[in-house]
Amino acid sequence: MVRTPLTPWERERGERLGALLRRARGERSMVEVAAAAGLSAETLRKIETGRAPTPAFFTVAALAGTLGLSLDEVAVLATPSGEAEAEAAVA
Repeated sequence: MVRTPLTPWERERGERLGALLRRARGERSMVEVAAAAGLSAETLRKIETGRAPTPAFFTVAALAGTLGLSLDEVAVLATPSGEAEAEAAVA
């Protein structure tokens, strides 16, 4: 199966998600947060560094719950500016 390359917007969204998760993690270790969310530390590392810019919904939900973030908050903060308004206008 050939995977479609990510768009620049998808890559930026992944980088923003990773930065948001790093900030929310604060002083807690990557291993501690990953274990609490039911993930491997390597999976969390890939998400935080943008190497896994499109994680599965339940992965994001588990991390959000562990870090005390709402999914609404994650969606808004991880969406590159300008795109959310454009999508809302279309919907």
